Parts: sequence; structure tokens; C-alpha cells
Amino acid sequence: MKQLTIISGKGGTGKTVITASFAVLAKKKVMADCDVDAADLFLLLHPKIKQRHDFIAGKKAKIDMGKCTLCGRCIEVCRFSAVSEKGDEIVIDPISCEGCGVCSQVCPDEAIQMQENTSGEWYISESRYGPMVFAKLGIAEENSGKLVSLVRENARLLAEENKLDLVIIDGPPGIGCPVIASITGTDLVMVVTEPTLSAISDLKRVLDLTSHFKIKSVVCINKYDINLENTKKIIRFCKIKGIEIVGKISFSHDFTKAMVEGKTVLEYTNSDSAKEVEKIWGNIFARIRK
Repeated sequence: MKQLTIISGKGGTGKTVITASFAVLAKKKVMADCDVDAADLFLLLHPKIKQRHDFIAGKKAKIDMGKCTLCGRCIEVCRFSAVSEKGDEIVIDPISCEGCGVCSQVCPDEAIQMQENTSGEWYISESRYGPMVFAKLGIAEENSGKLVSLVRENARLLAEENKLDLVIIDGPPGIGCPVIASITGTDLVMVVTEPTLSAISDLKRVLDLTSHFKIKSVVCINKYDINLENTKKIIRFCKIKGIEIVGKISFSHDFTKAMVEGKTVLEYTNSDSAKEVEKIWGNIFARIRK
């Protein structure tokens, strides 16, 4: 079984749109949306949820006012201003609480306990193009890297159970922990970039990341014709680094129109842009099956 991860150095490069198009073209695969902080692949693939699971990660402080004597020691030691006194009660804000546990350690009345925290949900689903695993991390919750690993592991198990030979991973943008969790151990990473100065800067950073983990990477330039000079800079940089450019996609309003209708560009049109995506998939597939 092979694993392909599609990432980008910054948001808004068209990574998820291209990944959704790959879902149309690829056979015998499982889709995994590992952008758990802002999962949106489901907006184009419209999966039906078959299993829903809580994601338990970290702990939060909870106070038992039956034991509390309002000494205020917990308020003094909380570095995150999560504990406050309101009237005759001590209140712990679950969003501000970082789960460090200091308040429970110093409470002389043992009124504060650390309880497991539900940080989000993950789902096993079925889309019109096959099985899909995705997740949603709760607002202001941490451990996104752990949730990414959970999504990837269940996508792999799903592929094994159904005798599918490919997992396509829609990774998050950037170079942080969830990105690292999305790319480690994969067979190929495709980085989607665009010819803007910020995207070029972020492309260099994300390629440094994949190089550090010794993961084979290729580059796709989306909207390449909006700034041909910057496109040439990307091509020169990749040539120097020995990184293959698997394709370029021209700017087209068809992508936006397709998204408005909740479709991939391949379902919406047979335009030149759609054909460019098909060609890129052909190049990617040839490299994965080696």
C-alpha cells in the first residue's frame, strides 16, 4: 500500500481542490483529510458518515464546589488566567485551561481534579469516490498532530480491510506539528504552490521540512500564469534543488464555479485546467507505483 500526501507552504494555494480531483481519478484508494484544524475536503466529496468517534486528548481542570473553601490558591498559581472568582464560586474557563494541573496540585482541599478532555471528533465515511476518513478539532484545542496520526492510522486500516492499495492524504498547510504528522512515513509528498512571493518563501520552508525527513517530494505550480516571472523563479529553485515539477495549472474561474456547486473541477468541466489536473495525476501515479 502506498501513501501520497498533498501539502502546501501556505493556505489558499488550491491544495484541497486538487486533492479532491485526485479522488475522482484514483482507483482503489482511501481519502484522508488530515487538515484537522480546518477540514474541508468533505465539502467537495460529500461523504456519508458511517462511524463517529470522540477524540480524547489532554486533560482539563474541574472544580468541586462542595469541597472548595474559596481560599483562592488556584487563582494565584494559574498562569493562563483560567481560574477566577465569581460571587461565591470559583470558575474554571475550559477554553483558557491548558491542562497543566498546577491548580489541582496546590489545592489544599483537593477540590480540583484533572479530567480527560474531548478535543474533537473523527469520522469514517463513504464518499461517492470511495471511503474517506476525516476529523474536526475543537475550537482552541491542542494535540492536532495526535489527531492527524489517528486519521492516518484509520485510513491505513481501512485500506487494508478493503484491499485498497493507495491512501491519498490532504495535509494541512505550513510546517508545524500536524504537517509533520501528515508526511512522515509517506511514499511521496506533492507540494502545491503558486507564483507569489509569500508562496515561494513558504515553498522553500516546506521543502526544507520534507528534505529533513528524507521524504521524496515533487512540486505542482497552481495558477502559474498569474505571474510568469515568479513561476520561472520556482522552476529555477526546484531545478537547483533537484526537485521535479510534476505539472502547472493555469488560472481559471472554473475551479471557483465548481466549488460553488460543491463539485470537483473534473466533474464540472472538461476545460484545459481540468486536463492539466489529469496530466498531473498521471505523472504522480507513475511515480507512486514504482
